[in-house]
Amino acid sequence: MNSPITRVARMAAIFSGCAVASLFAQSAKSPVYFPMPSTGGAPLPFSEAVQLGDTLYVSGQVGNQPGTLTLAPGGIGAEAKQALENMKAILEKHGSSLDQVVKCTVFLADIKEWPAFNEIYRAYFKKNLPARSALAASGLAIGARVEVECIAFVPPKAN
Repeated sequence: MNSPITRVARMAAIFSGCAVASLFAQSAKSPVYFPMPSTGGAPLPFSEAVQLGDTLYVSGQVGNQPGTLTLAPGGIGAEAKQALENMKAILEKHGSSLDQVVKCTVFLADIKEWPAFNEIYRAYFKKNLPARSALAASGLAIGARVEVECIAFVPPKAN
């Protein structure tokens, strides 16, 4: 039988097989954990990023001033800019960049601030727009207005 449903099922099986093979190839490598830098207090219980193969998973970044738990003053705009600057610094530190980000997840303390966040976000992602999810949370760490996490490709280093 060669119905459209059968063809779709075959394609799904092929793509699923490719995805599983990719996961096995990635899992054959050990993850590299990059610890959080000190913020002057107790160590935070998560890594700033984890790399598995050519994929970098960056933990959620709030708009704190680097090395502190103090939020950038000025509300959603200032915090969004600082959160994206923090994310950009982590990406570059580990061999990637904003141009290599494939997925972002955005958490907002108030979904009404979505347009204000987008205004800042557009300045950081002008091409190669990542897939993105945005949602409202009932509260974010240290009273932040926004938190952004991402997944990025890490290109091979040139020899």
